[in-house]
Amino acid sequence: MLDNYISSENNKPISLKDIPELPYNEFLETNVELLNNNSERHCVNYFGLHQNGHIRLFCCIADDITNKINVTSAIVTLGTGLPSMAAHNHNFVNYEREISENFGFQFNGHPWDKPLRYPFNRADNSRNIDNHPFFRGEHDELHEVGVGPIHAGVIEPGHFRFICNGEQIMHLEIQLGFQHRGVEHLFLKKKKLSERITLAENIAGDTTVSHTTAFANLWEGLCGYEPNRHMEFTRTLASELERIAIHTGDLAAICADIAYQLGNSVYGRLRTPIVNFFQEWGGNRLAKGLIRAGKVNYPFTEELAGKLDAVFSAYLPDFEEMTNKFTKLPSALSRLEKTGVVSYNQVLEIGTVGMAARMSGLVRDIRKSHPYNLYKDIIHHEPVIKHHGDVYSRVQLRKEEIKQSIGYARELLKSIPSSDFNTYEHSPMPDTFIVSLTEGWRGEICHCAITGSHGELALYKIKDPSFHNWMALAQAVRNNEISDFPINNKSFNLSYCGFDL
Repeated sequence: MLDNYISSENNKPISLKDIPELPYNEFLETNVELLNNNSERHCVNYFGLHQNGHIRLFCCIADDITNKINVTSAIVTLGTGLPSMAAHNHNFVNYEREISENFGFQFNGHPWDKPLRYPFNRADNSRNIDNHPFFRGEHDELHEVGVGPIHAGVIEPGHFRFICNGEQIMHLEIQLGFQHRGVEHLFLKKKKLSERITLAENIAGDTTVSHTTAFANLWEGLCGYEPNRHMEFTRTLASELERIAIHTGDLAAICADIAYQLGNSVYGRLRTPIVNFFQEWGGNRLAKGLIRAGKVNYPFTEELAGKLDAVFSAYLPDFEEMTNKFTKLPSALSRLEKTGVVSYNQVLEIGTVGMAARMSGLVRDIRKSHPYNLYKDIIHHEPVIKHHGDVYSRVQLRKEEIKQSIGYARELLKSIPSSDFNTYEHSPMPDTFIVSLTEGWRGEICHCAITGSHGELALYKIKDPSFHNWMALAQAVRNNEISDFPINNKSFNLSYCGFDL
């Protein structure tokens, strides 16, 4: 089987001609065999590209032990039916839904054959969000509850369709696909590097650093450029600060959803100095403008290091005091423990990543399995793992990851690399394939690119962790009361726009 795929690594370009082209049945067998009965491998991306009147499918299976990414491809003809890989392994469910929607393929035997996003450039425009085939519960004792797509506040559009027996949730179907932003198409349309990096910053606003780092690492890899230590320092430190800020804000929101006003107020206040530090460092509280391919616009200084250390010193005592109160309060624990449970077998079958995997004992963390930037040699990351898969596990993960990230940041502050930069020539190599993985605070982010014969972008493919993890939320609420949906939803805090590209 080794001849059926080529093994690459995170941010390492490979020649398109070196990726084996397999007959589809062999392509299916290879990728299913790579995944089946192996929790240490998972599919990081699977997509298609128009090529000479056909579609070339690419599948990327990450091996979390060897740090390799195994890449295969197959040439298929439009208008044909194909046996479904998802029929053998549910990790492929959403990938095949997307490919079917984009190119018009029918995957025979697919377990949930419905449109995924309704993008503007889908193959069949007659299929639209207005006539989405929602699963129905046909029984006198069941009723449906619809939530969204319009939500209060600034939340993005998304629809939740519950089937309930009284207050008990029997089934939840989550359907996004209302925005039609066309982000991946814009990466091809926009030709300036500055335009593309701005697109990366806006894939998901709460994950600016991790998505932009994925793009910057990918672009430099395509150009054969080695970033210097200060660039890698900037990306690594900013990634951990983003994790601290969003996790803290999520703890505030979880407290709000169980009417624990003290926790909501204190965690909300604690988040503010972290995002304000981003503003002081680079002029934007979400870190937009901070990460750039081939350069750093805002070099980190010893003065900034002193200010950040002071922020941590003020943060930690209040965080510890508040967290001790919150996680020992009986009325809070009664809402958090054994609520929204997703088992190890379920997260493995779904293919979840990040917190939504680690909450149930499944070790998925790119910082350890496919390290990048300073995770390769300065930070030797060990993932925080929980085993109960409930809201309380998701709270505990955030608590422990915040303290871990502060420790990592303080370690980085001990030795700030020089901010001298080399001349950067950004000319991507022609006919090249590359995969870039980062670990955002939600989990694994994957950017893939393919260049044409002149080095131009022929494909840009983005995967936010929410692509995998929305199904975990749907599983979590089963047999819970519908009044527990908000706390379940917030404990995952998945991205609408990161999914609805």
